[in-house]
Amino acid sequence: MISFTGAILFSTKAILVKMAFRTTHTEALTLLTLRMLLSLPFYLAAAFWGSRKEGNVRMTRRQWFWVIVLGLLGYYVSSFLDFVGLQYISAGLERLILFLYPSFAVLINAVAFHQRISRLQVGALALTYIGIGIAYFGELHIDAGNPNFYWGSFLVFLCAITYAFYLSGTGRMVPVLGAAKFTTYSMLTATGAVLLHYFLRQTLTPGGYSPIPAGAGSPGIHFIPTGAGSGALWGYGLLLALVATVIPSFMLSAGMKRIGANNAAIVTSIGPVSTILQAHFFLGDKIFPEQVAGTVLVIIGVLMIGWKNRKGDLGV
Repeated sequence: MISFTGAILFSTKAILVKMAFRTTHTEALTLLTLRMLLSLPFYLAAAFWGSRKEGNVRMTRRQWFWVIVLGLLGYYVSSFLDFVGLQYISAGLERLILFLYPSFAVLINAVAFHQRISRLQVGALALTYIGIGIAYFGELHIDAGNPNFYWGSFLVFLCAITYAFYLSGTGRMVPVLGAAKFTTYSMLTATGAVLLHYFLRQTLTPGGYSPIPAGAGSPGIHFIPTGAGSGALWGYGLLLALVATVIPSFMLSAGMKRIGANNAAIVTSIGPVSTILQAHFFLGDKIFPEQVAGTVLVIIGVLMIGWKNRKGDLGV
């Protein structure tokens, strides 16, 4: 039940991002910055608590290097691509494309670490790609008037690839450092990168970049959203930080300890279904036959991969 609830909460991310874009007219970097900034105190507390635990071992320079690299790749680059992509495509399609990351991880492990791809995995890969193709062309028919449809899809596709690289590295770092420690420091690294990105944009943009609609705040350089209309933006940032990031990450970690990584992976496959249903009820998105058929095939393929690989990272 813990893993199931955590997966549902994680799936709210795309819904909250789309709602924030729709109601506050903000953009991806500002929203991502608020998410990471408001998550920061919780991960700092986790890092402090973990450092004081008995048996804590200091990381080597090599381990620090890979934690930083993977953190930047998995939670900075991937998240930024995902948030920008969500400006152009539906939440349901975003979740389906993103859910290709386990299949990409299989391919990366085969090339980089010479892990053999079994017949079961080949079948799983075929199912996931066929499912995405069916859902994608169905979505394209409905969203034919969107000039940025392909661009948004490509950005989320890149997000899935970069997250797959992170996942492949995670499989080698977690056995050494532990899941909680690795995730905490990866998230802290990404938070620093996002805040630096935001700071540079605010200082280098001529006249200052306003993260809220023009005329809603004060003139000049805006380092944080202020003025009329900023309250809703901070509210969405807080929801993204707590409901879609911090709470589900700890819930999935706890669930993995109780039922194992394989069973937890099976439970979290509810993610795309949850996102599609939430998008229908909260965003008014249509549910169409191609989307349903494609989702079923993708979930079956991911479950087949998860059944073969019993160790993995669940933070989608």
